[in-house]
Amino acid sequence: MPAEVKKVATRASYGRALVELGKEHENLYVLDADLAGATQTGMFKKEFPDRHIDCGIAEADMMGIAAGMATTGKIVFASSFAMFAAGRAFEQVRNSIGYPHLNVKIGATHASVSVGEDGATHQCNEDIALMRTIPGMVILNPSDDIEAVAAVKAAYEYVGPVYLRFGRYAVPVINDRPDYSFEIGKGILMREGKDVTIVATGLCVASALEAAEKLAGEGVSAEVINIHTIKPLDEEIILNSAKKTGKVVTVEEHSILGGLGGAVAEVLGEKLPTKMTRIGVNDVFCESGTAAQLLHKHQLDGEGVYARVKDFLK
Repeated sequence: MPAEVKKVATRASYGRALVELGKEHENLYVLDADLAGATQTGMFKKEFPDRHIDCGIAEADMMGIAAGMATTGKIVFASSFAMFAAGRAFEQVRNSIGYPHLNVKIGATHASVSVGEDGATHQCNEDIALMRTIPGMVILNPSDDIEAVAAVKAAYEYVGPVYLRFGRYAVPVINDRPDYSFEIGKGILMREGKDVTIVATGLCVASALEAAEKLAGEGVSAEVINIHTIKPLDEEIILNSAKKTGKVVTVEEHSILGGLGGAVAEVLGEKLPTKMTRIGVNDVFCESGTAAQLLHKHQLDGEGVYARVKDFLK
């Protein structure tokens, strides 16, 4: 990516979007678990102190409080790191929010390896897989600042539970165009191609576009699809592209088990058996290091995706 490309961490987009929504909707409340500075919900707290509740380091309690508030007609965004929001509080999310299908939005920040130096315990590579198993849970994983703001606003409008995934690492703004439109459950064709389909989500969409550009220089035409909604999955856009190219690669900053790669494999396996490979964290615990170092090691940057796609096409 050129140095002049604007980069923004999607956790900052989350905080900004909450403030924008808070000005318009008095029924919007934000809960946090002693991490308002890190999750960026501190922006909302500063503007609307009476509608922000710090629940302390008690994520399970926070989900229960969010569920209770939702039953009174409030729309609640409960925020913490992905490891705690999806991991530590899984039972409460499942039973108190998912089972009664309550109108709670879970803002999960600091997901996966781009958390970097926080290390293996905080690099949650399992959250999408966990949330996919909860019936009725919508999962949004935006690729940049513009998409993150749009996702938060769409989550507010949606009636039912939503899991939103944000990152700590500043990522390139790739959706800055007049025709950009966000719709829950609708993938976006970022680049047309005929030789291979690259289906990416989150910060890996930028990596996929970078890889596609490198491949084009070698005569390989790669189609790039941005799947910002993991659930419900846009099966149509994936199947149409797979029919055209006959080869599919998924790219995600998440375990290759149970996330985007698993979801796409399930669809293709049932409806259109297609040669495919999954790029992600390969069923390992990661380690401490900078976000850039870890993304490179796990082949999730543009260079890594390019190398993996090239190898796949051999």
